[in-house]
Parts: sequence; C-alpha cells; structure tokens
Amino acid sequence: MSNAAKFRELLASGKTIIAPGVIDGITATLVKQAGFSAAYMTGAGTSATLGYPDYGLITMTEMVANATRIVNSMDIPLVSDADTGYGNELNVYRTVQEFERVGVAAIHIEDQVFPKRCGHLDNKELVSREDYVAKIRAAAAARKTKDFCIIARTDSRAVAGYDEAIARANAALAAGADVAFVEAPQTMEEVAAVPKAVKGPCLMNVVRGGKTPPFEIEDAQRLGYAIAIVPGLLLGGIIQTCDRLLADLKQGKLPPVQGSPGGTFARFGAADWDVRRTAFRDEVKQAAE
Repeated sequence: MSNAAKFRELLASGKTIIAPGVIDGITATLVKQAGFSAAYMTGAGTSATLGYPDYGLITMTEMVANATRIVNSMDIPLVSDADTGYGNELNVYRTVQEFERVGVAAIHIEDQVFPKRCGHLDNKELVSREDYVAKIRAAAAARKTKDFCIIARTDSRAVAGYDEAIARANAALAAGADVAFVEAPQTMEEVAAVPKAVKGPCLMNVVRGGKTPPFEIEDAQRLGYAIAIVPGLLLGGIIQTCDRLLADLKQGKLPPVQGSPGGTFARFGAADWDVRRTAFRDEVKQAAE
C-alpha cells in the first residue's frame, strides 16, 4: 500500500492525525520510532536547514529534494508544505507531480502571493480568490491517483477576515481539495468554529507563540479537526538544545556521555546494513568454493 493510500485510511478513521514537524532524515527517523502515524515537512524548518528564514526563498526543487530524503528515511505518510505552488496554475500542476512522484502523501498549497511569508507573521498579501481556486483546480487535476491528498490552505484570516477565510476554504473544497487549512484563527471561538463552518475535513496548525491562541492537542479531536500538524516542536527543541550545549562548551564543559557511536548508528538502521554486507560477502565465498 502506498503512503498516500495509508494517509487516506487515516483520514477515514475519524481520529485526528497528529503529525509532528520534521526537517531532515534525523527528525523523520525519530518521529517514526516514536510511534506517530504521519509526519509533516515544515517549510519553515526546511528553510532553516538551508540557512534562510521562512520568507519564500526556497524553491520547489529544494523542497522536493528535502521531502525525498525524508520519505526515504521512514515508512509513514508525509504531509508536506508546498507553499504557494511556486507560481501560477501551470507551476502548481508540476509541483503536485513532483511531490507525488517522490512518495509524499499530501501537500498543502496556500493563497499568498509569491514569495510568501510564514503564516504567523504580519504583512501577508493574498492572490485573488479566483486565482487561488484556479490553482486548487490545477492541483486536483495534476495528481496521478486520487489517493494523493490536496490540502487547501488559506492565509486570508489575517488579511481579509474570518468570513473570507471560510469562503475561500469552502471554494477550494468545491474545486477539488480534500482538506481545508484555515491558517491562524485568532481566537478560541474561531478555532472551534472553523470545523463547523468548513464543508469538509480541516487541518489545524499548532504554533506556540503565533497568531493562534494556546491550543492543546487533545482539543483537536474534540473540536473535529482531521489533522493537527505541530511544525515547530522539534525545530525549536533542536535550537534550544544546541544553544545550551554550545554555551556549556564555550565555558569548557562537556555533557555526560550520551550513548556510543554504535548506539547512535543503530537508531538509523545500522543492523540492516550489517546484514546486507555479510550476505554479499557470503555469496562471494560460496561462489568461490
């Protein structure tokens, strides 16, 4: 079964899919080993791995390349940020094909102008509703199988208000999107109202310190969200941990021993590679006898 098909089954289960944000093969492996059923490739995190802020500076090719590494690191469905689709309807069409080709299960496409800004920053700009819906139509038409999931994200709450955000979400669903993503509702009343007003499954973006008020994971199921992504959890933890370790090192301090090189490699499939090498060498010996 493809990861896209697995993701469809998760959506149909009626349980909220919790997808931690991943940025590379390390975080992807750890999310899989922690027992999560899906992961989310954050565009902000991908930008950070390349040394940039989340200002729409990363290309489609760079995003797909990172998604490929992540897909190859785990066997659970990956939901990926696809920003604005990287251009007009034709660019969106190709974007869908590229992400689907490398084994991503779902992507979300938003209605900001290109280059976009993080959804929890100020001064965002939108394309027209007509242009946005045209992109969603292109995305739905581009996929090779119906299992591949199109998530329509709208950033219009901060720019044009709550009512416009709901209108755009419903227009996107009518145009072929599978899930609606209303970014950054600004009150808990809006958070609760979105799944009731949107005519289809909804995604919640759990961003601590962002535009949305504090939101607990357990609230996602209660309020009827189909998906809850937590993009900044691991990225924020990595930055905090590195800052602490580097500050200690600057003062000549090293942390207690934390495992061994062999133990670390074991987390990333060393045993499987050892078996392969042994098998190949045994074949050579048998052939020589």
